[in-house]
Amino acid sequence: MKIEKFEDILAWQKAQALAENIYIALKECRDFSFRDQIQRAVISISNNIAEGYERRSNKELKNFLYIAKGSCGEVRSMLYLANTLGYIEKNKFQELSSQALEISKILSGFIKTL
Repeated sequence: MKIEKFEDILAWQKAQALAENIYIALKECRDFSFRDQIQRAVISISNNIAEGYERRSNKELKNFLYIAKGSCGEVRSMLYLANTLGYIEKNKFQELSSQALEISKILSGFIKTL
């Protein structure tokens, strides 16, 4: 499939879904600084994919994909803490964490193709 706009990128689509799921999962979380940080990190994934794509340069896209991958790692790290602190249930942790890991793997593959 030819990518004509950043919305066609599978990693962007999955990052949007992950962001929505994290917003829903932590909607009731009263630790506002924690919630804000994980929300900023998860939004950063799809935003960096979009920004990199719109730069229209493979070199810049690759750089932004690495940044998105880093944000993905930050989200996964924070999910461990969310689970430990009881902000999310173990099954929700596993679901969100595997979504984030899948995005990270897709980004790695995408970076290799560039």
